Parts: sequence; C-alpha cells; structure tokens
Amino acid sequence: MVTARTHLWFGNNRAHEAAEFYAASIPGSSVESVVRAPEGVPGAEAGEPFIVEFTVAGLPVTGLNAGPEFHLNEAFSFYLRVDSQEEVDRYWDVLTSDGGEPGPCGWCKDRFGISWQVIPIRLEELCGDYTTDANKRATEAMLKMGKIEIPALEAAYRGE
Repeated sequence: MVTARTHLWFGNNRAHEAAEFYAASIPGSSVESVVRAPEGVPGAEAGEPFIVEFTVAGLPVTGLNAGPEFHLNEAFSFYLRVDSQEEVDRYWDVLTSDGGEPGPCGWCKDRFGISWQVIPIRLEELCGDYTTDANKRATEAMLKMGKIEIPALEAAYRGE
C-alpha cells in the first residue's frame, strides 16, 4: 500500500506546539504521536519533541523540528474551506492571533509560519469558472480583500 502525507519542517522547533494549537482550534484535528529526540540528533536537544504526527481537519501531517536554518513560506498553505462568514471570521481570528499575520485574498499566516487560505464555499460559487461578468466582478472584489467578506462578494456579483 502506498500513502502520502504532508511533511513540514518547523525551523523554529515548534512542531509540537503547532500541532496542539491546531488540535484545539480546528475541528477534525488531533495530535497522534510525539517522538522525542534521542541523544546525538543534530540540532535537537535529547528528550525534546522531534517528530510530531498530527492531523489538520482530517489531513495527516508530519511535523519535524528541523533547526534554525529551515523556514516555512507561502509556497505551502492549508486551504481551509468553510461554510459561513461566521467561520471565516472565527478561523481568521484564531490563525492571525498571537503573532499571526493577515494577508491578501483570504490568505493569512499563523504564529508558526504556516500560510492558510480561509475560503468560504460561497466564494467558489460566486467566482464559478471565472467566465461570466458576475464571476469576474466577484473575483475582482476578492482580489481587493484581506479576509474574505461574503456580503461584499455577493454585492459585487450582483453588480452593486
């Protein structure tokens, strides 16, 4: 059997802390296991969390405390698809708290350096396949946003 999972290197040695944060903040998330570093692992203190197996919204992830030379960037992100504006607001606030950063077009970064796209299903519906004038207006409105605002997208879609 062949399987695949996301593998993230946490250059700030915060993989365990990040996994616990996601488990407490995002439904369908949990920490499965923590492997502690044995003596002699480069860049790791013996006994400290080294490899963390966790799940984010059902997606299996391996986190590795990789030392200071490795940094996460926007080349990887979690796409957090949600149902409502209330959920957009809640997850945006959770992810940008305590050192996280808001970004453009529904993107933000959490305090661990992980990029997220917090996207309501309604955005996908309004932008459609980007071919109609209404789709294009909704997309143009989204491109001017930080956190996605469904009422503003709907108004743009209607041409208001």
